[in-house]
Amino acid sequence: MAITSANQLELLQTAEAVAREKMIDPGLVIEAMEESLARAAKSRYGAEMDIRVSIDRKTGRATFTRVRTVVEEEELENYQAELTVEQAKQYLDDPKIGDTIVDEVPPVEMGRIAAQSAKQVILQKVREAERDRQYEEFKDRAGTIINGVVKREEYGNVIVDVGAGEAILRRNEKIGRESYRPNDRIRCYVKDVRREARGPQIFLSRTDPQFMAELFKMEVPEIYDGIIEIKAVARDPGSRAKIGVISYDNSIDPVGACVGMRGSRVQAVVNELQGEKIDIIPWNEDQATFLVNALQPAEVSKVVIDEEGGKIEVVVPDEQLSLAIGRRGQNVRLASQLTGLDIDILTEAEESERRQAEFAERTKLFMEALDLDEFFAQLLVAEGFTSLEEVAYVELDELLSIEGVDEGTAEELQARARDFIEEQNRKALATARELGVEDSLIGFDGLTPQMVEALAKDGIKTLEDFATCADWELAGGWTTVNGERVKDEGLLEKFDVSLEEAQHLVMTARIQLGWVDPAELEAEEAADDGEEEAEA
Repeated sequence: MAITSANQLELLQTAEAVAREKMIDPGLVIEAMEESLARAAKSRYGAEMDIRVSIDRKTGRATFTRVRTVVEEEELENYQAELTVEQAKQYLDDPKIGDTIVDEVPPVEMGRIAAQSAKQVILQKVREAERDRQYEEFKDRAGTIINGVVKREEYGNVIVDVGAGEAILRRNEKIGRESYRPNDRIRCYVKDVRREARGPQIFLSRTDPQFMAELFKMEVPEIYDGIIEIKAVARDPGSRAKIGVISYDNSIDPVGACVGMRGSRVQAVVNELQGEKIDIIPWNEDQATFLVNALQPAEVSKVVIDEEGGKIEVVVPDEQLSLAIGRRGQNVRLASQLTGLDIDILTEAEESERRQAEFAERTKLFMEALDLDEFFAQLLVAEGFTSLEEVAYVELDELLSIEGVDEGTAEELQARARDFIEEQNRKALATARELGVEDSLIGFDGLTPQMVEALAKDGIKTLEDFATCADWELAGGWTTVNGERVKDEGLLEKFDVSLEEAQHLVMTARIQLGWVDPAELEAEEAADDGEEEAEA
């Protein structure tokens, strides 16, 4: 097929039709046509030539030209697309490096293979333009709700027509066992929009917690206006959810506003989420108060927060335990997600039993270590003393404040406690040396002899060994395995070493060994603090 015999206006009409269908700029389609024709011409004239094609936007006439560039003589490599200054004087009066010489060449005959290749180039360019247009249109819609029509389902994933393109709702982003048929209308949350070489670029979700937040924003005008804010959302998609809300207007009840007249507002959200039950909870700055609210409908007797460890203990009446935990742990799991804390649920009986065991253990320790009778040992425990170190190094006035303890008794108590600790440290140090612990670890500031002994029994005998430890290996913590929380015992956990203290000890060891530059570490910490302030 000769390009000269083609209907030139038909060329423009084709470009317009494709552009309208794909909702892209007609100029992009024409550029794709120009590139495809140029490739076909190169197969005729030679791949070394710089052949370019220009299609007139008004008449549709295609002009084929050969372009040659003026280069330095020593840089001349491609004799078909380059020429020297001397050679260029045949065509230009005063040629300079970088000048171009453009000659029109005859149009080419396009055979079947060339035509097919040209078609592929055009299709590829059109697809790229379509994907660019789709990305630009949707990149700012991430985090919003979108309505679409189901096109098809592939291996459990739903392909959704969102008007200007296709989006994908993956199997794990669907609620429960939702199934859709072609042409079903669907409402989803735009979870992510990103450039992809192939396949959908718009990723949808119906299980994301923010989907629920956006639905409430649509149903509750006070949320849209900023009078009420959703502070946290936790979901077990299709089953149950909890949201924490706060009102910035004292005259408006945030829970009542979200529920609506006769439950109309919350019911609209429930219906969209396949009957997912929603607990609307008043948010509170005080973590304990917020947690008590989050564990509703269970009643809470007491809350103990470990801010350093990020854990929390909740004591509930014995008959409330199953309600607090919920079916398959659902209630406590959602409350944990909502507050961002690890929650341990104890009954009043369990807590009482534990306190009695701790009381008996500490009483026994004081009796044996300080050579006290049971009554005096119990008195120390009742006054809040939990360890020998507290007795040994506390201000004398604190011991004197105990009824029946005079100055002589207080001094004797502290002397006995210090003697016992020193003896224990001496034994621990001897054991550590027998195990082959190096002096660099024994003398490391922040580790007691008993800590060094515990580390040695676990094979940590040098400062280098200690510096390779992770903070959680020392302080302990919780991990999740197959959905179950598992306790990791820390090497120094029995010495009440917190995660922050463990991190400081390990980092100090690394600095002493020269593994970490203190100046760089300080700069990184300052940068991290700046980022946290910016986020806040």
